[in-house]
Amino acid sequence: MPIIKSAKKKLKQDKKRKVRNVALKNKYKEAYKKAKKEPKANNLKKAYSLLDKAAKRKIIHKNKASRLKSQLAHARKS
Repeated sequence: MPIIKSAKKKLKQDKKRKVRNVALKNKYKEAYKKAKKEPKANNLKKAYSLLDKAAKRKIIHKNKASRLKSQLAHARKS
């Protein structure tokens, strides 16, 4: 456990951020699966939005977000 005051604060911040990041990660995964299963316009829009948000907040790499969006686009075509 941290002893220094600033280290204690950092630990608290990290815990809060982890909760937020995990929540967003789960949201984009759910939306991705739903859009992959049923590639409707509103499902795709929600998945794209969440993927972009996750990439913007550096939860996933921007190239991964781009790759997943591309896969969704191909799923809609076929």
